[in-house]
Amino acid sequence: MKRIMIHAYTKLNLGDDLFIKVLCERYPDTRFILPARKEYKQCLASLPNLSVYPIESVWVRGVRKLLKKLDDVDLQKILLKRLAGRCDGVVQVGGSMYMQGESWKRDYSWKLDVFDTKKPFYVLGANFGPYKDDLFYEKYRELFSTYTDICFRDQYSHELYKDLGNVRLAPDIIFQHPQEAHPESGKHIVISVIKPSARDSLKDLDSMYYNKIKDIAVAFIQEGHEVKLMSFCKHEGDEDAASAILSLIPQPYADHASLYFYKTNLEEAIGILASSSMIIATRFHAMILGWVFGKPVFPVAYSDKTINVMNDAHFTGAYADLKTMESLEPESVVRSFDTNRLNVSVLARQAEKHFEKLDHYLGKSKNAEEAAAITPAVFARRGHES
Repeated sequence: MKRIMIHAYTKLNLGDDLFIKVLCERYPDTRFILPARKEYKQCLASLPNLSVYPIESVWVRGVRKLLKKLDDVDLQKILLKRLAGRCDGVVQVGGSMYMQGESWKRDYSWKLDVFDTKKPFYVLGANFGPYKDDLFYEKYRELFSTYTDICFRDQYSHELYKDLGNVRLAPDIIFQHPQEAHPESGKHIVISVIKPSARDSLKDLDSMYYNKIKDIAVAFIQEGHEVKLMSFCKHEGDEDAASAILSLIPQPYADHASLYFYKTNLEEAIGILASSSMIIATRFHAMILGWVFGKPVFPVAYSDKTINVMNDAHFTGAYADLKTMESLEPESVVRSFDTNRLNVSVLARQAEKHFEKLDHYLGKSKNAEEAAAITPAVFARRGHES
């Protein structure tokens, strides 16, 4: 049984947590190692092949006290490097993993220090950017050229690096999520929300966004629907946003609106989406899951990644750009109830391609003998031949 370290965004974000679940369920005979906060033991308790290593555990705090000269970042890097060294390879699974922030050079150096370039490294489900300068792009070109396999989820990112022989393209991993075993549509509308000011590109837009979402919620309530304001990630301010919007809804409409906060119960949260009658999706994976479950979806795009994927999926329904949605008429969102569905059956099959190369390495490919012959030593050569 191979031991594979998962490198992911572990801030209890519904979309990213679902990535981890899909990965582990695909390879039941692989032992996955996830460095993450202790809540993930509860969040992903249903996965018998996943071991969660709490990076804020008691013994870690004890080591930190003994090594007072090291700051938290240095200590975490030492521990993760040791953990990665005990694994046969690394799978990075996640979406917006390559955005240029102020500390990107430190983050880049961190990756070079933690992960052994002689071991397989797979990137699944990512998009690249946004980025501001050519140095960011070029440094990641250098790094990507050493990886075993990179499968982007959007055409834009793929075009940037398609000349590297180890770069591929497939639709978002969550298109593979099963459509069956979910309840029939109920009477509630789900509105997934974000806190715009938590992102540098959306500063000063909180008030406008909250008021517009309030207007949309009221419009649906007037049509006889119940509304659930849904948080995907407390760390990024979704709960604050949902609560602020609810406080803006006047009586008696507020009696027909409620909050749902994703904490650690993935199945419950997915059930809320699956049993809805429509989804207004600011969160990227609220949009994807809505399409998977056959719901009408009205996307509110807060970044180019949403628009890029809508274009790749040939979605022709109505949507809004968060930055310019002040002029959006709530009635136009209500009208999308009858039009904004998308058949994702083809996309679901294509999304399996994310795992094409990893299938070979972990022995899940059709040619099992060939898969068994592929060893970490072979992948040490990575480069373009993969």
